[in-house]
Amino acid sequence: MASLGQIIFSSMIILIIIFSAIIILILALAFSGSLSEVQSSNRLPIANLGEDKLLSCYIHTTSEQTTFREMSVTWEKKELSGVVYLYENGAADLKDQNSQYKGRTQIFPDALTKGNASLLLRSVKRNDEGEYTCHISSSDGGGKVNIHLRTAAFSAPTFTFSNGTLSAEASRWFPKPNVTWLDYFGNVLRGSTSFTQNSAGIFSVVSRLQPVNVSDTYTFRIQNDLVIAVSEATITGSGVSKNTYFTYSAASSRPGSYLSIIISVLCIYCLI
Repeated sequence: MASLGQIIFSSMIILIIIFSAIIILILALAFSGSLSEVQSSNRLPIANLGEDKLLSCYIHTTSEQTTFREMSVTWEKKELSGVVYLYENGAADLKDQNSQYKGRTQIFPDALTKGNASLLLRSVKRNDEGEYTCHISSSDGGGKVNIHLRTAAFSAPTFTFSNGTLSAEASRWFPKPNVTWLDYFGNVLRGSTSFTQNSAGIFSVVSRLQPVNVSDTYTFRIQNDLVIAVSEATITGSGVSKNTYFTYSAASSRPGSYLSIIISVLCIYCLI
């Protein structure tokens, strides 16, 4: 008759074998999925209202030479009747397309053979915000990916210098942003800022800082929950030179919490 110690030892060996088998199964599934799975390069994109936005969706495969055939692509939006876009049998099928998207969507058939089913959404509107699902089916694999589109309005500021006052104006911001002036060393400066909201709910921003010194560099930051625009403005003898870049926020998987990361940088150089 086996002793208690032998029973415990045998039970531990069995548990180790079971857990090892589970781990091997998980790894096998993971690696097999990586051979051909639907992905997006940005699952939390932010679109600038009124501009076009490309929603990324493609089949990722470990083979660079794969050519996909018999492609079928369906773009849908959560809690929306009809489809956003449907492509099957070698052509677009838009008879069941939701009226919100008529004439505003496009995929690129030439890219489909490479597994790229990204959707171009034209003239983004505020009600375009929401969760989209991209379904891909082909002779060589497929699947789906969810993409949460967020909408905002943002623009780079313009600067002027007159009578010892540095002025910044940004014509399009939504949601309503906060504004901060900083000196070269990062110290917060006190400026005066006004906001004007148009009938579409978009805010224009006018902010002034004084006194300022010629040849000094000042940082002007416009920020809301989605977008941050940081401008470095240097007062020159002929006006103001600036360098502006944007960073965007990426929401975490838990509602209401945000993790700010740089997912895109846009640099604008100009001399006024």
